[in-house]
Amino acid sequence: MTSRYIAIDWGSTNLRAWLYQGDKCLESRQSEAGVTRLNGKSPAAVLAEVTHNWREGATPVVMAGMVGSNVGWKVAPYLPVPAHFTAIGEQLTSVGDNIWIIPGLSVSRDDNHNVMRGEETQLLGARTLSPASVYVMPGTHCKWVQADAEQIHDFRTVMTGELHHLLLRHSLVGAGLPEQENAETAFAAGFERGLASPAVLSQLFEVRASHVLGTLPREQVSEFLSGLLIGAEVASMSEYLAGKQAITLVAGSALTTRYQQAFHAIGREVATVAGDTAFQAGIRSIAHAVAN
Repeated sequence: MTSRYIAIDWGSTNLRAWLYQGDKCLESRQSEAGVTRLNGKSPAAVLAEVTHNWREGATPVVMAGMVGSNVGWKVAPYLPVPAHFTAIGEQLTSVGDNIWIIPGLSVSRDDNHNVMRGEETQLLGARTLSPASVYVMPGTHCKWVQADAEQIHDFRTVMTGELHHLLLRHSLVGAGLPEQENAETAFAAGFERGLASPAVLSQLFEVRASHVLGTLPREQVSEFLSGLLIGAEVASMSEYLAGKQAITLVAGSALTTRYQQAFHAIGREVATVAGDTAFQAGIRSIAHAVAN
């Protein structure tokens, strides 16, 4: 397969682009022109700048992420789950000459209202690279996905990363703290606490009280809080961990290490796929089809 195509990961705060010839990446570029940082430029103008000299004729462009949201270029409708993996690449939204946006996924039930945009593309790649029944996708908003070889059945979102940031930077929990340091023992202690008592609302102020009273080093508050929140997340998502399903963790290196440690603590082995690797494999599978 020798066709050229362009893959774009266009989020809220940045944009990454790759030019491919078949399976070979010829060049990559990145920009801080996320969909919330266009500075008065149109999405079409930003895309033209980022892909300058890349588009020979109507070279296909396939994009994923917040570019397809209600604050992006054009809304790419959410596909309701259960959804076949193949449906993701079959229901693209056109925004120009051979320029497409990948749809997101949604759940809308009385017991679960959820959306994802961008992670569905990682799922496509992870499904190929490391098939599983449960995919855990840490980040600002961690996704827990139930799937089989053919379909995505359900998913939930846990705001662990954002909550950690807000508490540490914008609440009394982190007020006046010095520069934080890595501390595996503090993370492990927090994880054990969160796993044992996942109803963390009543424990959050204790994090501040602990460093005020000197029982938690002030430089290790971030680590303890991270462990507490991840422990609570893993405990609260225990329904996804029933039985012996294969679990694949899709994340960057730092979060992979942290979540691996958490899963090992509860006696569960997990396979891992780098988030970027999964994303590129997923978007390339769609771009291949578009280019041919």
